[in-house]
Amino acid sequence: MRFVDEALIKIEAGAGGNGCMSFRREKFIPFGGPDGGDGGHGGSIWIEADPNANTLVDYRYTRQFKAQRGQYGMGSNCTGKSGEDVVLRVPVGTTILDENTDEVLADLVEPYERVMVARGGRGGMGNINFKSSTNRSPRKTTAGQEGEVRQLRLELKVLADVGLLGLPNAGKSTFIRAVSAAKPKVADYPFTTLVPNLGVVDVDRHRSFVMADIPGLIEGASEGAGLGIRFLKHLARTRFLLHLVDVAPYDNTDPVESVKAIAGELEKYSPTLASLPRWLVLNKIDLVPADLVDDLCNDIVKRLGWTGPVFRTSGLTGENAKTVCYRLMEAIEEQRELEAENPELAEKEAQKRRRLEDEGRRKILELAEKRKAARRAAQEAGQELDDDDWNEDDYDVEYEYRP
Repeated sequence: MRFVDEALIKIEAGAGGNGCMSFRREKFIPFGGPDGGDGGHGGSIWIEADPNANTLVDYRYTRQFKAQRGQYGMGSNCTGKSGEDVVLRVPVGTTILDENTDEVLADLVEPYERVMVARGGRGGMGNINFKSSTNRSPRKTTAGQEGEVRQLRLELKVLADVGLLGLPNAGKSTFIRAVSAAKPKVADYPFTTLVPNLGVVDVDRHRSFVMADIPGLIEGASEGAGLGIRFLKHLARTRFLLHLVDVAPYDNTDPVESVKAIAGELEKYSPTLASLPRWLVLNKIDLVPADLVDDLCNDIVKRLGWTGPVFRTSGLTGENAKTVCYRLMEAIEEQRELEAENPELAEKEAQKRRRLEDEGRRKILELAEKRKAARRAAQEAGQELDDDDWNEDDYDVEYEYRP
C-alpha cells in the first residue's frame, strides 16, 4: 500500500427513470384510465470519513465513479426502483474540493462524517399524474432528470495537535519514537522520512495528544526543492509547531542559519502557518560535551533573539523529552478550554485554519502552473526537462497512528 494524500476523481450521480405512459386494460372494466407510474430516483454519491483508512491510494487508480440510474416507471401505477447510492470512503481529515470552481464542498474531520457530493436525478412522472376532469386519457409523461456530474479534488491533511518541523537529520523521527509508539524509519542520512508519521503521545491517564512528523524541509522547499511543499500542508491542522534543530550538525552548519532558513520557508509558503505558536527544541545535546551545552544553547538563543519557549533535548536518550510533552499537553488543554468558553475565539481559530489551507492550496497550484509553463517552454525549444515532481508511487506507506 502507498501513501497518497491527493487525488482527482470524476463522479456522476444516477439519472432518474422516465415516467411510464400506460392505460388500465382489464376485462369488465371499461375506461380504466391512465395508470403509468413514476420513474425511480437516481442514486446519489456520498463521501464518508472512515477512521480505518489512512491514505487516498484507492482513488489513484480508480478515478471514475457512477451511481445507478433509477428504473423506469411501469403500468398498474408501479413506481420504478430508485438507484442505489454510492458511498466513497476516505481518511479522516480529507478536504473535498470542486476541481472546476475550487469551492470547498466539505472538510471531513470527524469519524463517519459524510456529505452528499452529487445528487441523483429525480424520476420522471407517469401519465397518471396528468389525469384531470377534462383530460381523461393523458398521453403526457416526463423524462427523468440527469444526475449531477463533478470533478473533485481530494486532499488529505493529517489530524494532529503538534507538528514537528526542521531540516533533514534534525532528529524529528527519533524524537517522535521517544515520546510515542510510532516507529518511523531512522537512519544517519538525510530524507529518511518520506511520508508523514503520526504518533499518540500519552502524558497521563486520559491525557494525550497527536504529534505529526513530516519529511525534512530544506531551503527552497516553498518553491518545490527537496520533497517540495506537498507535505507542508499537513501542518495546517496543528495547534503548535515544534521546531527541532540539531545543535551539533555533522556538516558543521550554523544552527541559527538552519532555524532562519526554515522560518523563511514557512513565511513564503503561508504567512498564517508562520504565525502559529512555534517552540524551539535544541536537539541532540548528547553529542555535545556536558560542560559546553549551556554556552552553546545560550549562544543559539541569543543570536536568534528567540522569545518563545526553548527546550534542550536528546531524542536518542530521551532527555527532557517528557518535559516537552507535559508542557505541550498543558498548552493544548488551555487552548481547548479557552475555545470552549469563548465561541468567538473558536470561530477565529477556525477562520485561521481555513485561511492557512487556502494559502497553502494557492501556493501549490501556483507552483504547479510554473512547472507546466516550464515544461511547455522546454518542449517548444526541443529540450528535455527533468520532472522532479514527487511521485506517490515511489514511497511505501509509513503512516503510523499508534496509542
